[in-house]
Amino acid sequence: MPGFDADLTLTAERLVLRPFGPDDAAQVRAIVSERVEFLPPGAPGHLSMVDQWLNHGVHELARSGQGIHLAMEAGGEIVGAISLFKTLWGAGTTEVGYGVHPAHRGRGYATEAVRRLTGWALGEGGLRRVELRANIDNFASIRVAEKAGFTREGVLRGAGFEHDGPRDLVVFSRIAGDPARPYTGFHTGLRLESERLLLRPFTAADAPDVLAAVDGDPEIRRWMPWAAGYTMERALAWCTRYAHLDVPTGVQFALEPRRGGRLVGSAGVHRADWERGDAEVGYWIAPWARRRGYATEATRAVSEYLFERGFHRVHLVIAVDNVASQAVARKAGFIREGVMRRALPVPGGYADAVLFSLLRGE
Repeated sequence: MPGFDADLTLTAERLVLRPFGPDDAAQVRAIVSERVEFLPPGAPGHLSMVDQWLNHGVHELARSGQGIHLAMEAGGEIVGAISLFKTLWGAGTTEVGYGVHPAHRGRGYATEAVRRLTGWALGEGGLRRVELRANIDNFASIRVAEKAGFTREGVLRGAGFEHDGPRDLVVFSRIAGDPARPYTGFHTGLRLESERLLLRPFTAADAPDVLAAVDGDPEIRRWMPWAAGYTMERALAWCTRYAHLDVPTGVQFALEPRRGGRLVGSAGVHRADWERGDAEVGYWIAPWARRRGYATEATRAVSEYLFERGFHRVHLVIAVDNVASQAVARKAGFIREGVMRRALPVPGGYADAVLFSLLRGE
């Protein structure tokens, strides 16, 4: 009977999917001590059972030929686990399930792992169908299935069971030969690095610096329609909610000096068109951090990331009177294409805007 290679190891963008082993004892003990639930079914509930599980229990599924449990590893740390189970080799079908440590959720690890393991199963693994089931109210898992390219098939009434009773399950599947459907979106929690900057998600701790940068600064108030009457309440809402919206067309970064210090500004992707491979980027820099090249550096970092994701064109739209921002575009290697009439919303109306672009390979 066909089965699973006990040493199966797969590399993804940020993750390594590999078997659990004795060397994981310290990490698994810490996980068990924390009482967080994301390890595969049958994981030990007591520290005294960890060694037995790592040497034997976690491998029983593979030995039976019905599936396999793999650790999700990022930077040498176990951040989750993913499994194939209920495998029927004669029918060529299996089911995929996963769990991510609470401290590492919201970073796209589940989607990345599901896509990689499913791709292997439908290719080298020799299977023809991978199924994913999620509670009908588990919106996070449903989103993972959608991002991983699965097709929603329907609802199984009362097919799941939780501690509070039966649950309806949404059934998703991917079939061998399905057309490739790359995820058109950005990982929540995405982080980038440049020579001097960390480009990271905003946090509540950034709100005072955001308010200080916007409130009373004539440059930001001149060009940003949202800056009028800015308050701490709005800064907190931006840092904790609006800058984290999971939308396929954009992503926002806080700019933090790698050597420490206060926030220097923000950069982001706006109106990304995945089908056309074109995206707009934008930025603002706090008054205390200007004329140090941070805007240029952040723009280059975001553009390089977009090119790595498959975009072929990145553009900037800058008011014709915003000379400083146009200088940033040129320093970042962008080419001036022309002027778009009344294309940019500014306080009090619309301004003519200069369009700059950078093509992959330039």
